[in-house]
Amino acid sequence: MLTNVAYVLAGLIGAGIVFIGARTLWAPQAAVDFGIPGTPTEDRTFRAWLSVKAVRDIAAGLFVFVLLLGATPHLLGWFLLAATVIPVGDALIVLRSNGPKSAAYGIHGATASVMLTISLLLLLA
Repeated sequence: MLTNVAYVLAGLIGAGIVFIGARTLWAPQAAVDFGIPGTPTEDRTFRAWLSVKAVRDIAAGLFVFVLLLGATPHLLGWFLLAATVIPVGDALIVLRSNGPKSAAYGIHGATASVMLTISLLLLLA
Protein backbone atom coordinates (compact mmCIF):
# COMPACT_ATOMS: atom_id res chain seq x y z
CA MET A 1 0.00 0.00 0.00
CA LEU A 2 2.72 2.51 0.97
CA THR A 3 4.70 1.50 -2.10
CA ASN A 4 1.72 2.39 -4.31
CA VAL A 5 1.39 5.77 -2.62
CA ALA A 6 5.13 6.35 -3.06
CA TYR A 7 4.85 5.42 -6.75
CA VAL A 8 2.00 7.89 -7.28
CA LEU A 9 3.93 10.62 -5.46
CA ALA A 10 7.07 9.86 -7.47
CA GLY A 11 5.01 10.13 -10.64
CA LEU A 12 3.73 13.51 -9.50
CA ILE A 13 7.30 14.66 -8.85
CA GLY A 14 8.31 13.48 -12.34
CA ALA A 15 5.32 15.20 -13.95
CA GLY A 16 5.96 18.36 -11.96
CA ILE A 17 9.58 18.69 -13.02
CA VAL A 18 8.69 17.97 -16.67
CA PHE A 19 6.04 20.71 -16.41
CA ILE A 20 8.52 23.16 -14.86
CA GLY A 21 11.05 22.46 -17.60
CA ALA A 22 8.48 22.80 -20.38
CA ARG A 23 7.11 26.00 -18.83
CA THR A 24 10.60 27.48 -18.72
CA LEU A 25 11.10 26.67 -22.42
CA TRP A 26 7.78 28.19 -23.50
CA ALA A 27 7.59 31.04 -21.00
CA PRO A 28 11.08 32.03 -19.80
CA GLN A 29 9.62 34.70 -17.50
CA ALA A 30 8.40 31.77 -15.37
CA ALA A 31 12.02 31.43 -14.20
CA VAL A 32 11.41 34.41 -11.93
CA ASP A 33 9.45 32.00 -9.69
CA PHE A 34 12.72 30.13 -9.00
CA GLY A 35 13.52 32.83 -6.44
CA ILE A 36 16.58 34.68 -7.72
CA PRO A 37 16.03 38.43 -7.58
CA GLY A 38 16.60 40.42 -10.77
CA THR A 39 16.31 37.37 -13.04
CA PRO A 40 17.00 38.86 -16.50
CA THR A 41 14.55 36.76 -18.52
CA GLU A 42 14.67 39.22 -21.43
CA ASP A 43 18.43 38.79 -21.90
CA ARG A 44 19.08 36.52 -24.88
CA THR A 45 22.14 34.85 -23.36
CA PHE A 46 20.36 34.24 -20.08
CA ARG A 47 17.43 32.71 -21.98
CA ALA A 48 19.86 30.28 -23.59
CA TRP A 49 20.99 29.16 -20.13
CA LEU A 50 17.36 28.84 -19.09
CA SER A 51 16.82 26.53 -22.06
CA VAL A 52 19.71 24.36 -20.90
CA LYS A 53 18.16 24.14 -17.44
CA ALA A 54 14.73 23.44 -18.89
CA VAL A 55 15.92 20.53 -21.02
CA ARG A 56 17.70 19.02 -18.02
CA ASP A 57 14.56 19.42 -15.89
CA ILE A 58 12.49 17.63 -18.54
CA ALA A 59 15.06 14.82 -18.74
CA ALA A 60 15.16 14.44 -14.94
CA GLY A 61 11.37 14.11 -14.87
CA LEU A 62 11.47 11.53 -17.65
CA PHE A 63 14.08 9.53 -15.70
CA VAL A 64 11.51 9.17 -12.92
CA PHE A 65 9.00 7.71 -15.42
CA VAL A 66 11.57 5.31 -16.85
CA LEU A 67 12.32 4.06 -13.35
CA LEU A 68 8.62 3.86 -12.50
CA LEU A 69 8.09 1.63 -15.51
CA GLY A 70 11.11 -0.63 -15.28
CA ALA A 71 12.85 -0.54 -11.95
CA THR A 72 12.41 -1.92 -8.49
CA PRO A 73 11.07 0.32 -5.73
CA HIS A 74 14.56 0.34 -4.21
CA LEU A 75 16.23 1.64 -7.37
CA LEU A 76 13.59 4.35 -7.74
CA GLY A 77 14.11 5.19 -4.06
CA TRP A 78 17.87 5.51 -4.47
CA PHE A 79 17.40 7.66 -7.56
CA LEU A 80 14.99 10.00 -5.78
CA LEU A 81 17.30 10.17 -2.78
CA ALA A 82 20.19 11.21 -5.03
CA ALA A 83 17.95 13.63 -6.94
CA THR A 84 17.01 15.33 -3.67
CA VAL A 85 20.34 17.12 -4.02
CA ILE A 86 18.77 19.20 -6.81
CA PRO A 87 16.11 21.06 -4.78
CA VAL A 88 18.52 21.35 -1.82
CA GLY A 89 21.05 22.96 -4.16
CA ASP A 90 18.33 25.17 -5.61
CA ALA A 91 17.39 26.37 -2.12
CA LEU A 92 21.02 27.18 -1.35
CA ILE A 93 21.36 29.08 -4.63
CA VAL A 94 18.28 31.17 -3.82
CA LEU A 95 19.57 31.91 -0.31
CA ARG A 96 23.07 32.76 -1.59
CA SER A 97 21.49 35.10 -4.15
CA ASN A 98 19.57 36.92 -1.40
CA GLY A 99 16.33 35.59 -2.80
CA PRO A 100 13.17 35.26 -0.77
CA LYS A 101 13.39 32.72 2.01
CA SER A 102 9.81 31.76 1.17
CA ALA A 103 11.01 30.49 -2.22
CA ALA A 104 14.09 28.81 -0.76
CA TYR A 105 12.22 26.97 1.96
CA GLY A 106 8.64 26.95 0.67
CA ILE A 107 9.36 25.78 -2.87
CA HIS A 108 12.78 24.13 -2.93
CA GLY A 109 12.95 23.00 0.69
CA ALA A 110 9.45 21.56 0.59
CA THR A 111 10.24 19.73 -2.65
CA ALA A 112 13.39 18.25 -1.09
CA SER A 113 11.40 17.12 1.97
CA VAL A 114 8.74 15.44 -0.16
CA MET A 115 11.37 13.73 -2.32
CA LEU A 116 13.24 12.54 0.76
CA THR A 117 10.03 11.12 2.22
CA ILE A 118 9.13 9.35 -1.03
CA SER A 119 12.64 7.91 -1.33
CA LEU A 120 12.50 6.58 2.23
CA LEU A 121 9.11 4.97 1.60
CA LEU A 122 10.52 3.24 -1.47
CA LEU A 123 13.74 2.18 0.23
CA LEU A 124 11.83 0.69 3.14
CA ALA A 125 9.37 -1.13 0.87
